[in-house]
Amino acid sequence: MASPNSKQSENPSRFSFPSAYTILFLLIVIIAALTWVIPAGEYMREASEVLGKDVPVAGSYALTEANPQGIFDILLAPIAGFYDPVSYTANAIDVALFVLMIGGFIGVVTATGSIDAGIKQAMTRMKGREKWMIPILMGLFALGGTTEGMAEETLAFYVLLTPIMIAAGYDSLTAVAVIMLGAGVGVLGSTVNAFSTVIASDAAGVPFTDGLALRLGILAVTFVATVAYVMRYAARVKADPSRSLVFDRKAENEAHFRSEAGVTTEFTPLHKIVLLLFGATFAVMIWGVSLNEWWMAEMSGLFLFAGIGIGIVGRLGEKGLVEAFVGGARDLLGVALIIGLARGIVVVMDAGHITDTILHWAEGAVTGLNRIVFINVMYWIEVALSFFVPSTSGLAVLSMPILAPVADFAGVARSLVVTAFQSAEGVVNLVTPTSAVVMGGLAIARVPYERWLRFVWPVLLGLSIIIMVALSLGVLLQGTTA
Repeated sequence: MASPNSKQSENPSRFSFPSAYTILFLLIVIIAALTWVIPAGEYMREASEVLGKDVPVAGSYALTEANPQGIFDILLAPIAGFYDPVSYTANAIDVALFVLMIGGFIGVVTATGSIDAGIKQAMTRMKGREKWMIPILMGLFALGGTTEGMAEETLAFYVLLTPIMIAAGYDSLTAVAVIMLGAGVGVLGSTVNAFSTVIASDAAGVPFTDGLALRLGILAVTFVATVAYVMRYAARVKADPSRSLVFDRKAENEAHFRSEAGVTTEFTPLHKIVLLLFGATFAVMIWGVSLNEWWMAEMSGLFLFAGIGIGIVGRLGEKGLVEAFVGGARDLLGVALIIGLARGIVVVMDAGHITDTILHWAEGAVTGLNRIVFINVMYWIEVALSFFVPSTSGLAVLSMPILAPVADFAGVARSLVVTAFQSAEGVVNLVTPTSAVVMGGLAIARVPYERWLRFVWPVLLGLSIIIMVALSLGVLLQGTTA
């Protein structure tokens, strides 16, 4: 008699959810088709000394010559997602290279056997208390999100935390939730985040401290809610692994993240030294990004240098070091390709001159609304815009100069528009397929996109309700004056 599993394999489902690559390429095709339908238009732009960028001028929108994207543009979009083939300006090539350097670095550390030995040691000491890793780690990521908009930097942590969560009896989706929801909640509740709150407030013409109390409240409530949700899911998976949303990939993921080659029964002094260097590398990255304006090039150089240094300390030898680094980079090559595809969507939309048209429609949609209705509609408009412009700073510079002045006519404080913007951007960037952080993180942790959507949709609903209530209270508490 055939087992249920064999019978299931003989009668596979007719529908198989497409891969991330297919989803992103289909989105490129859809956006290209929209450039033939949506009128092309642009706002006039003026230089902003405060922001250091050109910003759109409210009321200056005008139709412009259409530039519909054809088949050649679609085929070139994944390449243009990495760099502009005309001007050779970098687009996502720096993020893709950063991911490859992380892969090489992790490959070297893994080859020393230190990660497997360290995980075994940690799990032995934390036996029975593993669940407390979740709120602690999510708190650290939320701190990074609310202070400096931690996003691309989180890609370095998926390879580190996924095997730890699996060893603790959870699954790879738990690791994604800890990182993505932790940092994401921090971003939507940004306090002093220069890439969100500060730049949006400057573009709106208000101090970034305006509305700080409301944002702290949003941060606190959403953090507690998401931690409770993740801990509940993790406990359920640990009690019954078959309830994992990625249970069908359990054996495959365990084999990938807990390779037998590096397993050791002894945690040696050399392993301790390697792990100290490993942790120091991430500490230096955070220091560089937070205090010295490092970005992709500097972080890539750091992981390259650290990988070489750890390979030497770990006594891998020249050949072993090169093979480990190249092998690690090869493991994340698919992630790098996904990043280029995701950026290609934005390239097609901008080339078709429809970005400003969508913004102009948003401007008209909120005119003349009741104050509470206005701020909630503003939130959903920013949600829609965030799908098209996944860059937090990019959307701030694009939308705030246009939408913030409209709040004056509605009798709503501009700081509430900033809060609506950053909250919407934070929520959408948990799921948008145009985000290299979302698609890259899922690819590294080997979690299919549709499984992540199944897991996170209740979170999105809950977060939106909390944010809308908070924004409505913000309007009522500001009094009758704007």
